[in-house]
Amino acid sequence: MKYDNRHGGPFDRGRADYWYHRLPSPHYYLNGTGTSTRIERVGMTRAEVEAYLAGYAEAEAQGDRKDWS
Repeated sequence: MKYDNRHGGPFDRGRADYWYHRLPSPHYYLNGTGTSTRIERVGMTRAEVEAYLAGYAEAEAQGDRKDWS
């Protein structure tokens, strides 16, 4: 399935959470990350949660994470 990859969107936030070694916690931003309203899981549709989890899973499958050293 193809997901909207816009910066701040659910798919993007899922990928980012994996990249930064965070546990999955579905959320997204209405506009840009950190510059607009953050929508938490309770306010997300099933499709938005699915997109977030798909982004996280795709990043996990690629295995690329931020190196903090």
